[in-house]
Amino acid sequence: MPKLVAAFDKFRGTATAFELVDATIREAKRRGWDAIGVPLADGGEGSLDAIGGANKTTVVTGPDGDPVSAGWRLEGRSAYIEMAAASGLVVAGGRDENDPLAADTLGTGELIATAIELGARTVHVFLGGSATTDGGFGAIRGMPPKARMKEVDLVIACDVRTKFRDAGVVFGPQKGASPAQVKLLTRRLNRLQQIYLEEYGVEVGEIAGAGAAGGLAGGLVAMGGRIESGFDVLAERLGFGEMLETADLVVTGEGKLDHTSFQGKLVGGVSSWALAEGVPVLAVVGTSDADVEVPDHVDVVSLSNRFGEDASMADPVDLAGRAIGDYLDALVQ
Repeated sequence: MPKLVAAFDKFRGTATAFELVDATIREAKRRGWDAIGVPLADGGEGSLDAIGGANKTTVVTGPDGDPVSAGWRLEGRSAYIEMAAASGLVVAGGRDENDPLAADTLGTGELIATAIELGARTVHVFLGGSATTDGGFGAIRGMPPKARMKEVDLVIACDVRTKFRDAGVVFGPQKGASPAQVKLLTRRLNRLQQIYLEEYGVEVGEIAGAGAAGGLAGGLVAMGGRIESGFDVLAERLGFGEMLETADLVVTGEGKLDHTSFQGKLVGGVSSWALAEGVPVLAVVGTSDADVEVPDHVDVVSLSNRFGEDASMADPVDLAGRAIGDYLDALVQ
């Protein structure tokens, strides 16, 4: 009996990773496949759900200064935190309500401090969905001093390669920043880069990914953290590698396939791990840019191309199931 592994990210706003995994398993089993699955993420929003969801809640300072109840997870001496729960754009009320200059990451630092107080010695911070471009300065204010942080393995999980000083230009407009505000944010990041070098002896300027979450990654690096692929952190935590060892096909997907998908996002992570095991990949996506370079061992099905954009937005779970079923049927013809 052939074996299929389903490993999806969410289709933002239209389908959860859990729904897409379930649809894939259902279609595979109808056709005689042994199928297992795992909802995954690339280190951004949804990462906490992938590992079981929050089992702790702490009231911290939101990005606008108001208190916010943020969920996080503690397992033994390991903590898992989504910065978006404390300092996210959704918490700030969305792009139109956010103050891109004032929003800060203090609440994320407070979550890290709480986790350490409760016994965590490894703290994973998943970045993505931030309201902030404060270079992590707010988070540092909320964290224990660096001498105490030396006792902690601080893992910064992210999916981008953006440099620290570029965070304002790359991400600022998404958070409501005007061109003039982007210039102010860039000056702030340049100054913080110097401060981190002078006060902590860490040059964050040339570290790939230090600009993630508005430079929060760089601030956490200055405090002793290390940047890792968010996908790799989750895949290792959930045993994805063991699933691949006996797989004949991996089915994965995300809402949009673009030039970043194979540079740290979930589809790229899945395809890299599958290639190492010699397993072919089917990527089912909501939409796909025409100029994406796709590895030879990956087949792509775009729901919008196949069924139309309106249909793919209205019922992506059903259409993904249909597309996967047709693909499996074609394999035996």
